[in-house]
Amino acid sequence: MLNRLLMVKAWLLLIMLAKALSINFPAYAQIIQPNPQIPESSQERMRRQQEEQTQRTQEQFKETLLQQQFQQPQLQQQLRLQQQQFTQQRQELIRQQQLRLQQQEFTRQWQDFTRQQQQRVKQQQLRQDQQIRQQQELRLQEQVRQQQFKQQKDNL
Repeated sequence: MLNRLLMVKAWLLLIMLAKALSINFPAYAQIIQPNPQIPESSQERMRRQQEEQTQRTQEQFKETLLQQQFQQPQLQQQLRLQQQQFTQQRQELIRQQQLRLQQQEFTRQWQDFTRQQQQRVKQQQLRQDQQIRQQQELRLQEQVRQQQFKQQKDNL
């Protein structure tokens, strides 16, 4: 008796499952052929519309997949090109920075050289000024000595 009850429950469960599948999956529902003499019910119309919508969605999905598969190599090529451009731009920036640094170093060296030259010129001018002063002092001393000598001579 218990086995029979279990069998009946299993059959009922199987029938309910089949009904649920036919409602949820329009492909299974197509097994039942509508009678052309009976007008289409609203439930049948909704089922047909759902089937059409499902079919359109599947077609759109397939089309999108095909487009993505077609576009993927193009996108990869475009990505490679962009990466190459980025790498080239980066290398160009690095080269420009190095040039700028070299120019700055050259400018610094030139300024150092100019400063040293200016100092040499100043030192040379100082030496010349000092020599001129010494010469003037010597002349003055010579003049003073000659005057003294002349005075002494005149005094004699």
